[in-house]
Amino acid sequence: MNCIQVILTIDTDNLPENFSEILKHEQKIVAEWKAEGILEHLFLREAKNGAVLIFKNLDEEKVKELVMSLPFYQLKKSVEYFNLMKQF
Repeated sequence: MNCIQVILTIDTDNLPENFSEILKHEQKIVAEWKAEGILEHLFLREAKNGAVLIFKNLDEEKVKELVMSLPFYQLKKSVEYFNLMKQF
């Protein structure tokens, strides 16, 4: 199974006033991805400045398209993509 790890870091120094609304929208989208079976894991970063998402059975271009649709993408400081091969 191919997996793509995405490390999304948001700019916590410049959060908009409606951040809680944006967070709810973000949570809804990732819950839909989980229900669809394309999001394997979601890890929140301990520093509360982003997340690590593990997508499965998608190519990198599709993952980039999905990530760019996230509300948090507009708040990004950086986004990194890593193609992985699951061993077990």
